[in-house]
Amino acid sequence: MTTLMERRRAGVLLHPSSLPGAGYCGSLGAEARQFIDLIADAGLQIWQVLPLGPTHPDRCPYQLISVHAGNPDLIDLQWLAQKNWLTQHEVDAGQSSPEAKRLALDLASRQFFDQLQSSSGTAAQYAQFLHETAYWLEDYVRFQAFRDALDRAPWTSWPAELSRCNAGACEARAQQLAQPLAALRFRQFVFHCQWNELRDYANQRSVLLFGDIPIYVHLESADVWAHQSLFNLDSDGHPITVTGVPPDYFSEEGQLWGNPQYNWALMEETGFEWWLQRFSTAARQSDIARIDHFRGLEAFWEIAADATSAREGKWVAAPGRALLRAVREHYPELCLVAENLGVISPEVEALRHDFALPGMLILQFAFDGNPDNPYLPHRHSAGDIVYTGTHDNDTTLGWFEKLDASLQQRVYRCFDNPSEAMPWMLIRQAMASHANTAIIPWQDFLGLNGEHRMNTPGTLEGNWQWRFSWDQVPADITARIHNLVATHDRLRTGSGGDTDERPTPV
Repeated sequence: MTTLMERRRAGVLLHPSSLPGAGYCGSLGAEARQFIDLIADAGLQIWQVLPLGPTHPDRCPYQLISVHAGNPDLIDLQWLAQKNWLTQHEVDAGQSSPEAKRLALDLASRQFFDQLQSSSGTAAQYAQFLHETAYWLEDYVRFQAFRDALDRAPWTSWPAELSRCNAGACEARAQQLAQPLAALRFRQFVFHCQWNELRDYANQRSVLLFGDIPIYVHLESADVWAHQSLFNLDSDGHPITVTGVPPDYFSEEGQLWGNPQYNWALMEETGFEWWLQRFSTAARQSDIARIDHFRGLEAFWEIAADATSAREGKWVAAPGRALLRAVREHYPELCLVAENLGVISPEVEALRHDFALPGMLILQFAFDGNPDNPYLPHRHSAGDIVYTGTHDNDTTLGWFEKLDASLQQRVYRCFDNPSEAMPWMLIRQAMASHANTAIIPWQDFLGLNGEHRMNTPGTLEGNWQWRFSWDQVPADITARIHNLVATHDRLRTGSGGDTDERPTPV
């Protein structure tokens, strides 16, 4: 069987939170289906998203409260009205803020449980959901409920019996918080249902969903709290060493992420069970999954927890080869992609190639004047994925406008001085690439400048909030993209589409 990455395709990068709509955040409702219809009509076959989990107030999808749970901010309240769990007035009131949405979801939760016993189909669906998510759901809902009950204090400051996950103490507290726990389970059930419906809709339109696996987890997360021995923590739960990267393209000082480092020795002793559960979740959510910061599976940048700069770190070997062997053994059909950006050694690339994982090629990185630059179009390989930029890059127009005149001319000379303006010139080059898969950020298709950037690495303000509006979408966008996709042999072939290639659910 042809693998997903062996056929020429094109796709788009857009997080669901960036979709238009009535609420404070994009959702998995009608606007998401409208977006799928638009890109499918344009001949695009992949929708790449960022991680889908619940975020902290900074809304960063790479610093999650849970690596398994879905983000309630993405829930479509209108869907709940269709189920008669909310009134239209309650839907409208719940759109204004995260707090208002939580209140609406709590109202829906009460209606859901009041009606549950009278609906055998819904009851069976809910029971199946509880069964399928048993490996993570209770840890997550308890963490959130305990946290809410303790005024969102860090878990390291909770009463010792709760912070150390004493089974008896946690069970006793859970009995006291039965209603909040039920409401939290309900939110995850709703997210699960809505995402599965959206995935099915996308696949019906021959669009594959491309997910993301953040390599690290936030200290203030259900995952670290419930699995403390799997992280490099002291006896009080505080990190001994933390994550980051040395200086690179995105930051002259490097990046001090601050996530607790893993206890890789124990993870390996346990057969990577915790990691295999993560890949199981990824397989349930998406057709393709990107391993964020893949180089951390070969060696990771270890920084002392009290360091003030990422420059103070060192490389430490990781058992990535053993982990990937375990993943391949348990999930042979799971289509994985390696995020291989940043400081990449030959050892990292060898690991990637040994497991036949596509890498990422960023055209914005190609023009430093080095003839051996791997991002130059003529150096692309068929098995990799080409991008104009990623969620961490400026928009292509914003990037180009910030180049000095000499660098702008270098870019144009690289492509024989084409007359086409940015960003479409670079989009065309991505489509023409030897790489079988081309992914374009939605901002580039819309021709937007740097004011519409999603994230600026190393900064804390103004990230992860961008949304587009339908009036920004040109009337001819579908035809223009379709013509480009067709010109470069990236349209699907055959009458049955490509959904037969969807990996088997695990």
